[in-house]
Amino acid sequence: MIKIQDKKIYKGKIIVNQQVCPSSYYMEIDCNHIITAKAGQFVSVYCEGLTLRRPFSIFSNNDGKVGILYKLRGKGTQYLKSLKTGSEIDITGAFGNGFDIKNKKSLLIGAGIGIAPVHFLKTKLDSLGIENILAAGFINKEEVPANVFPDKLYTDDGSMGQKGSVLNYTEDLIEYYKPQIIYACGPLVVLKGISEICKQYETELQVSMEKVMACSIGVCRGCIIKLNNKGVLENAAVCKDGPVFDGSRVVWQ
Repeated sequence: MIKIQDKKIYKGKIIVNQQVCPSSYYMEIDCNHIITAKAGQFVSVYCEGLTLRRPFSIFSNNDGKVGILYKLRGKGTQYLKSLKTGSEIDITGAFGNGFDIKNKKSLLIGAGIGIAPVHFLKTKLDSLGIENILAAGFINKEEVPANVFPDKLYTDDGSMGQKGSVLNYTEDLIEYYKPQIIYACGPLVVLKGISEICKQYETELQVSMEKVMACSIGVCRGCIIKLNNKGVLENAAVCKDGPVFDGSRVVWQ
């Protein structure tokens, strides 16, 4: 079996590749093998004709069937869109560090395509009987995937759910729900804002960072962020040291 940094390359078969909103698709791949994965980890997919693999957060993982949620952005995702049910696909993973699940009352926040890893996390928390709610934010109703069912839904223009960014409601959610820990994924501006609010409320925070990746194994150093380690700044690769980090340690830029 070929390996990449001790990760097997699976020749999977696509069993679902369907549009779930105008801009995004859900793909489910039968890897013919159980892939051990934590919520927050990602897989890398080979796209024919492209040198670099494309990383995608794991949306679901059941009995060897791995689901990813992808938004149409470039050649890689356009290639995935073109694939038919039954097509063979090259997938490897799972990579990175996932969420550190704790038996604490949890608030999950997903913004945009960042809903993928927290959706997977919710299924894990539910299976463990850990109390949680999922809050999701999107630009408008056209961006809301049909296979996502959050407890709280927000759209910037108010076309579905409550009007406004999920960030605008984070304090209200904390005040009302009183979570012991928050898990979040989304654009940098949203995660930075959530981090500032969590500091104010002294609420534990884990963030899954979104960053353009090249190698996905920490070699190219193209996805570096800064972490604060007791006053000392350290470099961390999102793909290898993350994607999940302690939100209080991230140096937000």
